[in-house]
Amino acid sequence: MQFDPEDSIKISIDTLTVGMFVTAIEDSKRVNLASAGRVPSEKALNQLIKKGVKYAWVDKKLSAAGSVFKPVELTEPALPEEAATPLKRKTVSRFSQQKKATKIIREAKGIASKILTQTFEGKTIHVSELDDLAEDMIESILLDSDALHCVSALRNKDEYLLEHSVNVATLLVTFGKHLGLAKETLKQLAIGGIIHDVGKIKVDDKVLHKPARLTPEEFEHMKLHQVYAKDIINTVTGLGDVSRDVCLMHHEKLDGNGYPAGLTADQIPLHGRMSCIVDIYDALTADRCYKQGMSPAEAFKILLSLTPNHLDRELVYKFINCIGIFPVGALVELSDGRVGIVWTSNPSQPLRPEIKCFYSRKYHRFVDVNFVDMKNAQLTINKAISPSQLEVDPKPFYDV
Repeated sequence: MQFDPEDSIKISIDTLTVGMFVTAIEDSKRVNLASAGRVPSEKALNQLIKKGVKYAWVDKKLSAAGSVFKPVELTEPALPEEAATPLKRKTVSRFSQQKKATKIIREAKGIASKILTQTFEGKTIHVSELDDLAEDMIESILLDSDALHCVSALRNKDEYLLEHSVNVATLLVTFGKHLGLAKETLKQLAIGGIIHDVGKIKVDDKVLHKPARLTPEEFEHMKLHQVYAKDIINTVTGLGDVSRDVCLMHHEKLDGNGYPAGLTADQIPLHGRMSCIVDIYDALTADRCYKQGMSPAEAFKILLSLTPNHLDRELVYKFINCIGIFPVGALVELSDGRVGIVWTSNPSQPLRPEIKCFYSRKYHRFVDVNFVDMKNAQLTINKAISPSQLEVDPKPFYDV
């Protein structure tokens, strides 16, 4: 027998009668999903009362004929909550990790901004300025990348160039770790990610920040940022080959139709192919002056559609496995209508991460923050959603 919670009404326990179909019970403004079914006897009814149940949610259509319903006024509806997934206190460890992650992201944006300014002013860039930042980023990701990815998921379209550079660096290191690359390579990936769009500092601002699709002529001008980048990085002291390739190859395509050099598959090394995937993914999921960011799931579909001509198909699948179908920091909607942030990854069961719930689309209100471990919950993730698709601002809930 099927029932729809949306068809349920809330009644006081003293008006519940034998034959009514109960879908949930409530005590102290907390709703627990009941074993759905009709109240079989007075004994069962008395047991609910003895347990301190104050209200019941019942389905009128599935209740016995002749049942009389006296709904209570839903001035502040309570939220159905999985009894098997109680509120879990977060540890001091996650708090300190996220605090450190916030510092790393802030410093990374500062250094990226400094590099752009130095480039604009014609000053020499020294890779040594990026060494400590790269080391901190790698350490954070090697220990536990969840906190860093949660912080980097916060977007501000007015800081796109800085955020994109930092996010590409973070994702490249995470991807490299997943592929088992050496620590020195991870360091060069981080540095390459930070400086990969340095050439855009010389692109006309009217083109760079145009709130609409570029014309063919404007796009050709935009593509020049890679030509500018080559000139710029030739003056960077201490830049490694991997970092250089990340900067110069992230717009190349396996079929040779990319830019600036039109390289073909056999000319694009692993880290170059990685940078192509990461750059596109972060650009797709970011809010821009001319578009709203999409959900990770939507971005994955586009990445796969670009294989095998533009992107390396095997690497795209490895990237998806690396960050997860539901990446940390992404927003998801659960089967009970709650919305939350993917808070902790679960590599062994990627479809069952831990979710930090804060809003109910069913009741159209914020709810008490609750951490739902999908490994133990009867709930499922209905879909991934982008911040632009959510009717409330999720940013305050990214803090621990």
